Amino acid sequence: LAHPWRLFMSAWLLPDHIADVLPDQARHIEHLRRRLLDVAQGYGYQLVIPPLVEHLQSLLSGTGEALDLATFKLIDQTSGRTLGVRADTTPQVARIDAHLLNRQGVARLCYCGPVLHTRPAQPHATREPLQFGAELYGHAGAQADLEVLLLAVDALEQVGVAQPVLDLGCARVLRSVLQPIELSRAAQADLHDALAAKDRSTVQQLLANQDAHVRDEVVGLIDLYGGPEVIAQAQARFAHHPERADALATLATLVQGVQAQRPQLRLSVDLADLRGYAYYSGPRFSIYAPGLTDALARGGRYDEVGAVFGRRRAAVGFSLDVRQLADAVPATAAPQGILAPSLDGADAALAASLAVAVAALRRQGEVVVNALPGHDAHVAELGCDRVLSPVQSGPASAQWVVRSL
Repeated sequence: LAHPWRLFMSAWLLPDHIADVLPDQARHIEHLRRRLLDVAQGYGYQLVIPPLVEHLQSLLSGTGEALDLATFKLIDQTSGRTLGVRADTTPQVARIDAHLLNRQGVARLCYCGPVLHTRPAQPHATREPLQFGAELYGHAGAQADLEVLLLAVDALEQVGVAQPVLDLGCARVLRSVLQPIELSRAAQADLHDALAAKDRSTVQQLLANQDAHVRDEVVGLIDLYGGPEVIAQAQARFAHHPERADALATLATLVQGVQAQRPQLRLSVDLADLRGYAYYSGPRFSIYAPGLTDALARGGRYDEVGAVFGRRRAAVGFSLDVRQLADAVPATAAPQGILAPSLDGADAALAASLAVAVAALRRQGEVVVNALPGHDAHVAELGCDRVLSPVQSGPASAQWVVRSL
C-alpha cells in the first residue's frame, strides 16, 4: 500500500505539461488577452465564444489526422455519444460562420479561450494553450490575406513584441510539388518535418524510391528560402506549371502589399515549410520575435475548412497562444494598491466615511484592499504602497487622505 504522504502528494500534483497560473503571471496573461481582443475589435472583428467540448464528428470534420491525434475524447453521460475537447478553435468558428451566422457577405470573427492537447506541441510547452485568433470569411482575394496578416503583426507589436519577423509560404505550391509522391502517413509527416528543417539528406532518403524528376523538384524546394526574391526564383522554376504559377502570383501580390504598408517589417519566404494545421490551402505565414525559434503566431488561408459544414467559404485567419506570448513579452509592473485600515469595533460614522472614501477611489480605478482584523503582520503580502488615513480623529467629521506606507 502507498504511504499516506505519497497519497497526499498525488492529490496536488498536476498532469505533465499542465500547470496552475499564479497571480503575477495570470495578471500578465489577462492583460495580453484584453489587449489582443481590443486590437481585433479595432479592425472590426466580432467576438465569439465556442464551447469547450463538442460532438467529436463536428469537432474534427475536415481537420485531418494531426488534429484528431491531438484531441482528447470522452463519452457524454447524457447521450452516450463521443465528445471531444477542442484542440483548435478554427473548425468551431467555421461552423459558426456556416450554420449560425450564415452571412452572405464578409464575416470577421475573433475568439480567445483555452484549448487542450493530448501532447505538448514543443518539449516544454503547455498542453493547455490559451488560443487567441481572428478569422475573416467570405473574400477570396489577397486583400483578405493582407488584412489578417497585418492584424496579426499589429496585435503582436501592440502587446510589446519589438521588431517581429514575418515568414511567408504557400501551401498550394508545396502540395502541388508533393502530390505525385506516394508515402505512408508517417513518412509524409517525416518529409514535412525534414523540408521545414532544410534537412536535404533526410528528404533524399525518404524519396529514394520516387521518380527522379519528382525527387529533384521536392529537394529543390529546400533552396527556395530567403528574402522576397525567392518568389521570382520559384516563378522562373515553375513557369510551366499553371497552378503553381497562379499561387506564386498571389503570394507576390501579398508581399507587395506588406512592403507597401509595412516597409520596415523584416520579411522572409520559405516555400518548403508547411508547419501548422493541415487545413491551409493557400498563402500561410508565421511571425517570430527576434531571438526566439518558435513562432508566436501562425496563420494563412484555409478555404476548405467550412466545406464539411455544407458551406465552402473563402477563409483566412491566424492564431497564437497567449500563454506562450506572455513568456516572450515583459510584464508591466503590477499596480500597487491602497490599504484601507480595519475599523473593527469603531464608530459607525467613521466606518461609513471610510466606505465612502474607498468607493470613490475604486471608481477612479484605484486598487483598494481592505485590511482584516488580526492580519497586521501580513500587510506586505497585500501589494499596497499607500494607506488611507483620517485627517482628524473625530468620527463625525473624519476625512480620509491617501498617504505613503
